[in-house]
Amino acid sequence: MGTYASQTDVSSDRSRAEIERTLQRYGARSFMYGWDEGRAVLGFVASDRQVRFVLPLPDRDDKVFTQTPARGTRRTPAAAAEAYEQAVRQRWRALALVIKAKLEAVEAGIVTFDEEFLAHLVLPSGETVAQAALPAVVHAYATGQTPPLLPSYGAQPRAIEP
Repeated sequence: MGTYASQTDVSSDRSRAEIERTLQRYGARSFMYGWDEGRAVLGFVASDRQVRFVLPLPDRDDKVFTQTPARGTRRTPAAAAEAYEQAVRQRWRALALVIKAKLEAVEAGIVTFDEEFLAHLVLPSGETVAQAALPAVVHAYATGQTPPLLPSYGAQPRAIEP
C-alpha cells in the first residue's frame, strides 16, 4: 500500500484553502497559517478551544529528493524540486484528510471535540496537550509506573516527573 496522496496534483495552497473552508463549515471562529523552512503551522479556534497542528516539512536536501530511487544517480535541480514539492503536497493532503475526518467524527457524535483534538489543544502556557503530557507517558512506559490520575482524597497534588 502506498502513501496516501503520494501522486496528488493538488497544490499545497488548494489543500490549505480546503482546510480553511472545512473549518468554517464546521463552525471555527478563526484560522491562521504560517511556515518556516522545516515546518508549517496551522491553528484555529473552534468549540471555544485553540487548536494547533504542526506539519513537519521534508528536508529539501534529503537523498530521496536529490537522487533517483532506482539507480541513486543525482537528479537535476528541477527534478529534485518537483520531488520535494510532491512530498509537500502529499503532507498537506494528509493533513486536510485528518482534520476533515476529526471534525466529521465530532459532528457524528462518535467523539467530543476535546477527545478528538486533545493532543492539539493549546494550553494557557502556549504548549499543546501533547507537548505537556507526552514526557510523562514516555516515562510511564519506560518505568512501568503510571502516575495516579487523581490524587488521593486530602492529598496535595504532585507534579509528574518526566
